[in-house]
Amino acid sequence: MQEGYAALRRGAAWMDLKARGRILARGRDRARLLHNVTTNEVKKMAPGEGCYAFLLSPQGRIQADLLLFCFEDRFLIGVEPELREKAVRHIRRYIIADQVELEDISPRTAEIGIEGPGAAAALAALGAPAPDRDYSHLAWNDSTIARASLTGQPGFRIFCPEDAAGDLIRALESAGATPATAEDARVVRIENGKPRYGDDIRDTTLPQETRQMHAVSFTKGCYIGQEIVERIRARGHVNRALERIELEGADPPPAGTVIEAGGKQAEITSSAYSPDAGKVVALAYVRE
Repeated sequence: MQEGYAALRRGAAWMDLKARGRILARGRDRARLLHNVTTNEVKKMAPGEGCYAFLLSPQGRIQADLLLFCFEDRFLIGVEPELREKAVRHIRRYIIADQVELEDISPRTAEIGIEGPGAAAALAALGAPAPDRDYSHLAWNDSTIARASLTGQPGFRIFCPEDAAGDLIRALESAGATPATAEDARVVRIENGKPRYGDDIRDTTLPQETRQMHAVSFTKGCYIGQEIVERIRARGHVNRALERIELEGADPPPAGTVIEAGGKQAEITSSAYSPDAGKVVALAYVRE
């Protein structure tokens, strides 16, 4: 068993997430714009709060997923590495008379994940705060610590200046955190049934198909793609939905493989051998 995988499952592991996108939204209309283009509640968000949300096409298809963190004078938007330009392009499309500025700060900042059952203890050993509500965040020196998980394990995200990352990683390791690779994180997120945009969520996917409904507010009013989301809610179901499934054996089938799961057709999107389960675990769209 890899040390990073074991640390994610039973201890504390750190992950270098610098490749992810970090975008600032400033300007007096920032909350109104983000409220109108995302699926979650933004206008009522207070500094120190955050959420997970989707950007949808007018046809209700997911174009990106976002972490949104509210500050006194700005929002920090976190996205998967391959969504940096796409997310900015999508949001800018709807800036008409709004006073909003978007700035990609990814090159000069760093992002470190600290996850696992011992993540909060590792932060405490550094004298760092551990936010107690999902997507909430707190200032710590020149960094921001948010409660957000990449793998589905208890976890936090540290946003810091690029030149502070090395010292911070050394401090985390001194506090008992073990480095975890991207593959370690991938296996654990699949074990936990946590989808990733680009693998399990695509630009043709509808929100209800993902089962990630904490990304959607049904009380916020109008937003891009809302009509389709509401129509599906009124209908009461979708034709397929993302599920975590287990497969006997040690060979993970590739994405796109169609199998039968529980008597229903399923298309696999991500799969990995799980050392803990002793079998293959996968995420798949299962026909309803």
